Amino acid sequence: KTFAVSMPIKQIKKQHELSVMHQKWLKKKFKNVHTPLINLDKVFNNFKKSLNKFNSTHGLANSRSRLRMTTLYQIAQSNNGLVVGTGNKVEDFGVGFYTKYGDGGVDISPIADCNKTEVWELGKELGILKEIIDAPPTDGLWDDGRTDEGQLGFNYSELEDAMINPDSPHKAKYEK
Repeated sequence: KTFAVSMPIKQIKKQHELSVMHQKWLKKKFKNVHTPLINLDKVFNNFKKSLNKFNSTHGLANSRSRLRMTTLYQIAQSNNGLVVGTGNKVEDFGVGFYTKYGDGGVDISPIADCNKTEVWELGKELGILKEIIDAPPTDGLWDDGRTDEGQLGFNYSELEDAMINPDSPHKAKYEK
């Protein structure tokens, strides 16, 4: 069994629609895929209310990721399974753009050695929906819809260049 879980938490409508679209594609393509939708809005709202005295400048954005990871581990445990990460070489292992004990807390990371551009190429090769491949990468943790590249201050090709090429003009900016 493979579970492709959609776990919206105050999700921007377009992000959630892409998630559901991808679930439907996976279910149609692979017989072993199960696609539960677990809305975590109420859990998050209660969590936020309980911790209102402990808010920070970042709000509770990373807590969304941690609630999702807790949910995935419960699903995995109830099915004698593993949590599979989607982190790649640039995000997780290059610049550390993940949430500790959130999306970074996984059992295996099958695409960990792939750059982001290689992940996009792999997606094209596998026939993943164009809308998914072309969507601006986002962690989906912010109400304002910010993208990964907006948060990082780099686009992925600049990051890859800085990581690979010692003479990259992006390297000095990246090392800051």
